Amino acid sequence: MGAGADACDFALVVVRDSRASLIAGEGGLAQIADRLGVAPRCNRVLDAIAAVSAEQAAALEALFTRGAPFTASAGQSGREVHVEGRARGAVAWLRLWIDDHAPPEAGAPSRLTTFIDAYADPAWIAARDGEPIWVNRGWLRAVGAVGLSQAKSAGLTLEAGADALARAVAAGRMAAERVRWTQIAGARRALLVKAVPLETGDVAMWTTDVTQGEAAADTLRRHIAAHEITLDQISDAVVVFGRDRRLAFHNEAFARLWDLEPAWLTDQPSHAEWLDRLRVLGRLPETPDYNRFKADELARHEHLERGEAAMWRLPGERTLRVLGQPHPAGGVILVFSDITPELRLKTQFNHLIQVQRATLDKLGDAVAVFGGDGRLRLHNDAFQSLWGVTPDRMSRLAAFDDVAEVCSRRLSDLGFWRELKGRITSTDPIARAPAVGETATVDGRRLTWQSRPLPDGATLIGFADVTDTRALEDAVREREAALAQSERLKRDFVGNVSHQLRTPLTTILGYSELLERREAAGDGRGHAAAVRQASVQLARLIDKILAIAQLDAGDLGLNLEKVDLAALVQAAGARWGAAATAAGVVLQARDTARDLIVADGARLAEVLDHLLENAVRHTPKGGAITLSATRAEGEVRLQVADSGRGIPFHVQAHIFDRFSGEDRVGPGLGLALVKALVELHGGWVTLESEPGAGATFTCHLPESAST
Repeated sequence: MGAGADACDFALVVVRDSRASLIAGEGGLAQIADRLGVAPRCNRVLDAIAAVSAEQAAALEALFTRGAPFTASAGQSGREVHVEGRARGAVAWLRLWIDDHAPPEAGAPSRLTTFIDAYADPAWIAARDGEPIWVNRGWLRAVGAVGLSQAKSAGLTLEAGADALARAVAAGRMAAERVRWTQIAGARRALLVKAVPLETGDVAMWTTDVTQGEAAADTLRRHIAAHEITLDQISDAVVVFGRDRRLAFHNEAFARLWDLEPAWLTDQPSHAEWLDRLRVLGRLPETPDYNRFKADELARHEHLERGEAAMWRLPGERTLRVLGQPHPAGGVILVFSDITPELRLKTQFNHLIQVQRATLDKLGDAVAVFGGDGRLRLHNDAFQSLWGVTPDRMSRLAAFDDVAEVCSRRLSDLGFWRELKGRITSTDPIARAPAVGETATVDGRRLTWQSRPLPDGATLIGFADVTDTRALEDAVREREAALAQSERLKRDFVGNVSHQLRTPLTTILGYSELLERREAAGDGRGHAAAVRQASVQLARLIDKILAIAQLDAGDLGLNLEKVDLAALVQAAGARWGAAATAAGVVLQARDTARDLIVADGARLAEVLDHLLENAVRHTPKGGAITLSATRAEGEVRLQVADSGRGIPFHVQAHIFDRFSGEDRVGPGLGLALVKALVELHGGWVTLESEPGAGATFTCHLPESAST
């Protein structure tokens, strides 16, 4: 084959221990295989050549077994595949090519060197001492020389270790290969150097650039080392069982967890041996079927997907979470996490929650706890009872807005719920400060509420129904006010009675003494009348007091009868005519109403007496008093009008109060009795008065009173 032949026509195959491998010319092998009609594999090509004839099969067998060289051809005439075979030691070389020329002469070195020279990576032939005696263009490019002689004179070499490899192969007559790092074109490259002894005693050497693979392998080694260092620092126990199911790695936590001898772990026991060892030491979970347990654990090697975490409850109340998953490099990795403290804390937490819930359920107040995210965490029975929510419905409520929507049916103040939500979800400490307040529900109940922030960021909301308490407080206040009023009335009663009784009593006592002296002197004229008048006044005052007492006791009743209004008015005018005349006042009695009514005549006469007494007392000389009875709009009106000094506006509001004091701010008991007696008939009393313009009292009575 000449130097000008296309490199794609070449294929160089080496056979060692019956295993054929391609050294160079992958494209050439593909063409040769296509020419022979087989797959582009070394063994298939050699089988096709041997299948041409029995002689070629025997020649190949002789090459492989005895190292006998041969040349042969296979294929159609003019399109043959040429084969040249040589052997050295236990290695056989076969050079295959395709062209239209005759096969080369056996042992022609130029053809081999031409083939190697076409090889892109550095390749050369070294002498027994390792010195290069021929190099290809790839070698010259790698060392930066134009020829071998220049490289030797300049001391340029591809890689120092290659000389030693060549000497070793020449001495041992055995092929070998090594990976060497060297500088090529200013870059550090990794070369796989292969060396094969030749029949001449020299060594054929060629290289393959494996920089990328070696760099990846180096990176992988560093990652594995860093990974192992990291695993040694974590608290969880980690162990790796390799493809062979033997212990490939474990961290320090693993050794501490199982308390196994370092020497025993160094021997890399198998997964099964490790389980058996733990069983002997009594450190595995108690199980009735250990063989089944062991088979399940070893089955992790069969299932490449990540398994679920398992729980190992070890003797001594210790619990481990065991997680198994496939290792990227093959085998499985097991991670053991001691979750005993976690389970203990969880148990304590659940216990505290149960105690807390039971405690809250015993409280009368409605209590709920909301997290910082506004979700309901806890509530007691009183809470759902207060808002009328069933337990099933309450269990479905989570967000505060959902709870507020349900509760707003009884507490419709949406502003209250918005403010409460702000206290729960706000991050401002001021907004979350404790707060209390009071509100009312749509059915009139009074509720007090309070908001308390909790240490974990949650907020406790409490409601208490104080409707009964507030009603009791109102009743107590009313009672206190009534007692105070009663005490005031008592003081006023004593003061007024003392004042009003003292006046006629003083008159009686004074005139009595005067009568005694006059009688001794023989003169008692006029004094008896004064005594009589004072006695009458005292008797009337006592009657008023007794009437007031009867009203308070509920013993004052009505004696209903048919009453002639005209006669009632005329009789009252006759009774008070003399008193009016004595006071210099004109009294007119008008009886426009001639009908009969059903009433207590004696009580109505008493009403007119009190009104006339009040009018006579407060009307100055020259004034006039008018007494009348009229019927209008289904009622009867008894009216007493005077032209006196009138009643001040600030007194009119209390004119009918008891014991207001005749000589101080009001009429005392008389007008209070008028109001009570008229109301007892089912009517009412009105007053019309202006200061300085007199006063008119009107009693509005039904035509027929009822008991």
